Amino acid sequence: MDDQTRIEIEAAAFRRLQQHLMQDRRDVQNIDMMNLAGFCRNCLSRWYQEAAAERGVEMTKDEAREAYYGMPYSEWKEKYQTEANPEKQAAFKVAFAENVGESDG
Repeated sequence: MDDQTRIEIEAAAFRRLQQHLMQDRRDVQNIDMMNLAGFCRNCLSRWYQEAAAERGVEMTKDEAREAYYGMPYSEWKEKYQTEANPEKQAAFKVAFAENVGESDG
C-alpha cells in the first residue's frame, strides 16, 4: 500500500470514529470514555489541534473542539452532557492525571 492510500484510509477511519462518537453514540459520556479507555472526545479534539500545529496551522482549544464536535463545545455540553456522580468524578481525576497529565480546564 502506498503512503497516500494509507493516509486516506487512516483519515476515513478517523472520520468514522468521529461519526460514531458524535452521532451514533451521543449517549456515551466523555467522563465514561476517559474512565474506561483513557481518552474522550476532548482528547480527540486536542490531538486534532496538535496535528494542525505540527503542520503550521494555528488553532485554539475552542476552535479545535468546534472542528471536532461540529458545534461549540458549550452547545454540545448543553445538549448531551449529563451530571456525573462523585464516584465518576473521582475516577476521572485519576484517569485524567494518568492519561493526560495536565489540568482538565
